[in-house]
Amino acid sequence: MFKYKCLNPIAKIGLNNFNENYSVVDNVDDADGILVRSANMLEMEFSKNLLAIARAGAGVNNIPCDKCAEQGIVVFNTPGANANGVKEMVLAAMLIASRDIIGGTEWVKANAGDPEIAKLTEKSKKKFAGTEIFGKKLGIIGLGAIGVRVANAARQLGMEVYGYDPYLSIDAAWRLSSDVKHVTNVDDIYSKCDIITIHVPALDSTKGMIDKDAIAKMKKGVILINLARDILCNEADVLSGINAGKIRKYVTDFPNSVVAGHDGCIVIPHLGASTEESEDNCAVKAVLELKDYLENGNINNSVNFPSCDMGICNKPRVAIFHKNVANMISQFTTVLGAAGMNISDMTNKSKGDYAYTLIDLEDTVTDEIVKKLSKVDGVIRVRVVRKDV
Repeated sequence: MFKYKCLNPIAKIGLNNFNENYSVVDNVDDADGILVRSANMLEMEFSKNLLAIARAGAGVNNIPCDKCAEQGIVVFNTPGANANGVKEMVLAAMLIASRDIIGGTEWVKANAGDPEIAKLTEKSKKKFAGTEIFGKKLGIIGLGAIGVRVANAARQLGMEVYGYDPYLSIDAAWRLSSDVKHVTNVDDIYSKCDIITIHVPALDSTKGMIDKDAIAKMKKGVILINLARDILCNEADVLSGINAGKIRKYVTDFPNSVVAGHDGCIVIPHLGASTEESEDNCAVKAVLELKDYLENGNINNSVNFPSCDMGICNKPRVAIFHKNVANMISQFTTVLGAAGMNISDMTNKSKGDYAYTLIDLEDTVTDEIVKKLSKVDGVIRVRVVRKDV
């Protein structure tokens, strides 16, 4: 029986994938797995029972991923599950920034009590005139699950699309419209595009990437959209760009004291993935990832350990988390060979400083074997997925 704890409300359609072998617990220390959305886990201490954390969403800045790796706790996320919801929000952002829809509707609200509002409308609407997005150049920084969808949709709307991603995956390349111009220098995005939207993860290399130097290379009157992570933009530099007339509008999904209420900023209260469909998709994907790991030891879409999949577990299976150093596999096989255990299948994958080994055996996994494997220098955790044949 596996036990799980939800730190946030998780859509029922996802939880329905748990069967009679799972039970929900009140005490987080009793849980084998945790499901989370936005709850802050950075200061949490984890019990030895905890095997995995599944984030129903893409961002994991609320989870101490490095700390989890050091304890052999797998952290999953659900990339692409909310991609369509965010794509639609990007399209909305382009439209509300190009056409002063918000200013116009606010004017109507302010004049709602005037009996002559119909006549006033015809005189006042010119103040809210905008531009169309058809034929405009759209620059997309990051061609992952969201960026590709935005690119393809923008082409259907008649935009000229430029995409920049030095790490473009083969899968994304196959899904990307052939009409999208793939550039190899981000400066081409800055210099050519009327609208720029950012879809990269928050890393040391991307933090503050939109700064005064990047803005200086942009076209006058550019529209800048950031629905990815607030730290990707140096917002003080963005405001300077707005005040100087370089940036026409800045659309962000992350309210803070810097941009909230500032002229030229359209600040959305973090609604990019806030749709019923996105929440359902994320919940289903998170639960299935968690189940596959708990039942089979398989890792897919982990942010702190490598992907590793040996299918359904129908033999005794051992999972070993260890440092990514030389001579680990030979030490594991030596321990098993000395115990007279026959290996039927094995795989080893690495990611950065960490590695993960799955071993299927022909014999029952004893506590003594687990102890010996755990004593190998560099081993972080040994988990028995299935003990008996």
